[in-house]
Amino acid sequence: MVASAKITPVQEVSKLTDRYQTTVPRGVRKQLNLRKGDQLCYRLDGDGRVYIEAAGQAEDDPALGAFLNLLETDIAAHPERLAAFDGGLRERMQALVGGSDVDLDAALSLDDE
Repeated sequence: MVASAKITPVQEVSKLTDRYQTTVPRGVRKQLNLRKGDQLCYRLDGDGRVYIEAAGQAEDDPALGAFLNLLETDIAAHPERLAAFDGGLRERMQALVGGSDVDLDAALSLDDE
């Protein structure tokens, strides 16, 4: 968790989309010093209150740290396996998903909720 700083009391409102997404209000983003890509931690207490805090950095994630260490070790042991990203890979990936339309604002199906 982020070290606590002086927080000015604010009350903000946001709306949930059909996909249960919301925009964190500007005042809250400013108070928590949030940037794009940051993660939030939600805590619920016994009285039904919800607390939102900036989550720790990705480096604090033990699974991610172990995975990055594995990659580092493998790259150091086998640098010959590294290859430059070529346009051919992008074209092959585009061919796999290029015709798929995704509407991020569409409601989730009952199975996805």
